[in-house]
Amino acid sequence: MRDYEKKGGKKEVTATSQYLFLDFEFTMPETKMEPKGFFPEIIEVGLVVVVNDEICDQFSSYVKPTRFPVLTNRCKSFLNITQEQINQGMSFHELVALLCKYDRSCPSTVVTWGSMDMKVLKENCKAANLPFPFTGEHRDLAMEYKLFFGNKNHTGLRKAIQEYGNEGVGKAHCALDDAFTTYNIFRLVENDKKYLMKTKPPTIGERIDLTQLRKKFAL
Repeated sequence: MRDYEKKGGKKEVTATSQYLFLDFEFTMPETKMEPKGFFPEIIEVGLVVVVNDEICDQFSSYVKPTRFPVLTNRCKSFLNITQEQINQGMSFHELVALLCKYDRSCPSTVVTWGSMDMKVLKENCKAANLPFPFTGEHRDLAMEYKLFFGNKNHTGLRKAIQEYGNEGVGKAHCALDDAFTTYNIFRLVENDKKYLMKTKPPTIGERIDLTQLRKKFAL
């Protein structure tokens, strides 16, 4: 069992808006053809709540899948989890209710690394006939990272933090660890954006070495 399973830690702050850094892990098929009719379901959630640049809450739990409740061997091996851990998780209905509660507490911006988390959440809500829990803005940080640095392809979460000279939190594909890593990259990118906005364009004198220019005309 991971030490943060079903763990929350709330710090009371006055919030007018908040960022929800969210990461999910999903079920995986054994092969392209098995099981029949397969679609990914959320089986782990990691959430970090940030208000005024300060972490005020976090939550993590396993989630029981409903359409395909038995994990494939491929899924268990890749995510390093057991069927017993998933069986003890919260239901998907409970997960949606929890996310709704966070969203309704104050205006929220959800930040994920990539678009897959929101896509699967929407598909799972539709399959369960439940409303989508978020009403505010969603920011795909992987896309923002790609556009900001002018990369041709998307960069993986762990590689992105390493390109900043840092390491990701905990282990890859652990929902809460990846949510914290997403938050850390967000801070770094936002700081770079602020630096570029504050940096004034160079003057003509800064672009041209006037000392060398004067020497040229003095000859």
